Amino acid sequence: MEARIYADNFSQQFKTEGSFLEFLKNSDSRAEWKTQQTKSLRFVALDEGTETTERLIEHYRELGKEGVISDTIANTSLVLKAEGNYYPVRSCAIKTILDRAQISGKALQKVPKKVLARMLNDCMNVGKGNALVKYLNDKISAVHGGDAADYAVLELAELFRMTAEFLRDNYPDAEYKGGTFDHSLVSAIWELKNDDDLVEAYHESLKRHGIEAAVITPSVRLASSDVGISGANLYPQLLTGSGKIIPLGSPLKLEHKHGVTLKDFEKKLDMLYSQYQNSLKKLTGLLEIYIHNPVNTMIGVMKKIGIPKGLGMEAVELFKVQYGTGACSAHDIYYGISEVIYMVQASGKADKKTTLGMKVMQMEENVMRALNVHWKDYDIPGDIRW
Repeated sequence: MEARIYADNFSQQFKTEGSFLEFLKNSDSRAEWKTQQTKSLRFVALDEGTETTERLIEHYRELGKEGVISDTIANTSLVLKAEGNYYPVRSCAIKTILDRAQISGKALQKVPKKVLARMLNDCMNVGKGNALVKYLNDKISAVHGGDAADYAVLELAELFRMTAEFLRDNYPDAEYKGGTFDHSLVSAIWELKNDDDLVEAYHESLKRHGIEAAVITPSVRLASSDVGISGANLYPQLLTGSGKIIPLGSPLKLEHKHGVTLKDFEKKLDMLYSQYQNSLKKLTGLLEIYIHNPVNTMIGVMKKIGIPKGLGMEAVELFKVQYGTGACSAHDIYYGISEVIYMVQASGKADKKTTLGMKVMQMEENVMRALNVHWKDYDIPGDIRW
């Protein structure tokens, strides 16, 4: 087993498609999905010095897995008691646990774990129906709804294998560019090389507007999660010659609900070409929007779509260097805003609450929103501050 794969912050990148798919296959084979009555679930806080905590530390030490319980204490400090056993709770499980308990709010992050455990138990005790619990690498990764209309398991290895095969069959020069795994999100990107049909109309539009087309190739990212973070989502994108991502918006999304199967995902793959064309129309449309105050517009749009101030201002300064401050198209500004994705990737930083993979995906989705804003609303003169 990979070193510290049990850890809440475990993350791994894969340079080859073979190693990526093999890892997912092995991970899926280790996972257990169990249906249990919601009201039977009980949570226990791992308070320092308590009998339960000391007993579990000793138990995992005897198994040679002391790191599992110490990592849990450092993160969630919660275990799930089910079928007479205690199972450490992974950070990525908290969202589904709260959803199952039907409670929410920022204050829950601040209450003592003993209080949170009691609240969860009170809510679970009156809960109806079943829970579908995912056990993986010595911890609980998710507690979904377990009834027919609730969560539908789509094995990650199969989703990514199907995508790789579909792209090879339909885009012969498709090339795997990299994949990432963490306990919250799995993602991979393929570059669709030598497929000029996908971007021909876009390149023609650039020429009509006097823009010399740089090296731009279509690509697609598949992102999925089995812990309630993401459906099985296909994102049409562009890759610049330097490997930077230009999101095209309008991902093809398949939620893990209502009994969906891999057949439903196959239908989404079949829609990829038409989705690409529709998405590129939005990006091409930005060429027709003339902006007189690009810096102010860029700041206003980034505030609207939720770009953090620090990243946003760094992107503004880079935009000034690349494009200047004179009038330009909304298309130019959108490319400038997209730089924040690369900034997040390059930082390599995750935190206790959000993995790097999640941060990149969230930033991509924020940037996509700019395709749908009313750009002229932000084209105002004067000294605009963040």
